[in-house]
Amino acid sequence: MSTPQQKKVLFVHPLGYSAKKAAGDISRMANIMPPLGLASIAAYLEKHDIGCDIIDCFAHPESDRLITDYLRTHKPASIAFSCTTSSFFDGVRIARLAKRTDPAVTIIFGGVHVSAVKEEALRNYEIIDFVIVGEGEETLRQLLCGDYHSYAEVESLVYRRADGSVVFTGHRKKLVDLDTLPFPAYEKLTGYPQAYTLPIFNYPRAPNASCISSRGCPYSCSYCDRSVFRRSFRYNSAEYLHEHLRYLHHRFGIRHINFYDDQFTFNRQRVADFAALMAREPLNMTFNCAARAEHLDAELLDLMKGAGCWMISLGIETGDPDLLARHRQNPDLEMMRHKIECIKKAGIRVKGLLMMGLPGETEHSIRTSQKYVYSLPIDDFNLAKFTPFPGSPVYTSIKTSDGDLGTFDEDWEKMDCMQFLFIPRALEKDQLEQLFIDFYKQHFKRPRVLWGYISMIWKSPDSWLRFVRNLPGFLNFMRTNKRM
Repeated sequence: MSTPQQKKVLFVHPLGYSAKKAAGDISRMANIMPPLGLASIAAYLEKHDIGCDIIDCFAHPESDRLITDYLRTHKPASIAFSCTTSSFFDGVRIARLAKRTDPAVTIIFGGVHVSAVKEEALRNYEIIDFVIVGEGEETLRQLLCGDYHSYAEVESLVYRRADGSVVFTGHRKKLVDLDTLPFPAYEKLTGYPQAYTLPIFNYPRAPNASCISSRGCPYSCSYCDRSVFRRSFRYNSAEYLHEHLRYLHHRFGIRHINFYDDQFTFNRQRVADFAALMAREPLNMTFNCAARAEHLDAELLDLMKGAGCWMISLGIETGDPDLLARHRQNPDLEMMRHKIECIKKAGIRVKGLLMMGLPGETEHSIRTSQKYVYSLPIDDFNLAKFTPFPGSPVYTSIKTSDGDLGTFDEDWEKMDCMQFLFIPRALEKDQLEQLFIDFYKQHFKRPRVLWGYISMIWKSPDSWLRFVRNLPGFLNFMRTNKRM
């Protein structure tokens, strides 16, 4: 960790639940992603002479003592939390622990959840001093450096006035040029890269890592929270991207990258230029990415394959055309099928991303979706339990529908896409749970699917080692379908 400096901030990425439950958390067994947003902000602040350290409780669950020891030893002026909806209350718990340890420390919250609820966070939780709405680099720099005459001048900030009223200063008008940012401060993540893992069977080689090369998404599907980047879409240039991967390869030995962008291929020319750079200056690395089917074509896929693309994830969401049309822009399942066939023809693996339990879902729509998904030549899929997050259009629709769309148990700690908290009007919770289990069970019974996973023994040997190592936990999850 860095040495004490006059201006210093400790970043904390909360676990979201009791550390005792971490060993049985199926999501941690399958995937531990580094807090790239915090690492990016830390690198930016260090560039402006603000000392930073990061404690990632998700990767290292038993971190309470580490946090309190850090506060006593380094005396940071601020402690800043990046929270999802499910980890927000754990962040509040740690904030209270921090205040008991050092009453003078300033408590700052950022991330997707507080970007959605904004003023509500300060009104309901006195422990929080400030909320950063949206991306945090420049707002946090300005706040920590005292680069203002009054808080009202700091854009994207939620603060309390002297009379106790809560004010949001409005969204930042000028956003940072992503190519001017330093690479994230990966070295501040304890145990990086070995402490972090991509989803099992989703990579060919280790060590591997995640990377973000763009921010935002130009689409406005009902289920997506747009609170952080809203409708903006910015991206790193092909040259910056190639240099970023070179850095990860040479500095940390990374051999495979998962681009965690919402829309990696939205700017076709950028991807083509990146592929050309990878062909001209090979890095001996492979990569995954996520894309929308509309932004893929046979020529681009061949270029991506040549550049090392190993797998593409596509948001299918549901295979029922009527339900899809209610929630997604440009719904076209036949076009989706065609693009998946093009990806497979290019020699790239395909992963489908789906959700169950959207408003309007019925048993018929689930069976229709199941039939459609099984007919596709995909290699893997992830079926999430639909959760209406604050900031998404469908969250507002559900909250204002007076139960017409279904029942919603808005328990923030459980909003992790692994539990059915929203139950569509036409279904019961037990019925949904059984349909969810059946969707996966029937998938794994298919010979082609079983052979695909067996082939991972030589395609992704590290995945099989992790699978065998965590087999008791996976079996327990399949029995209970919940955290232990």
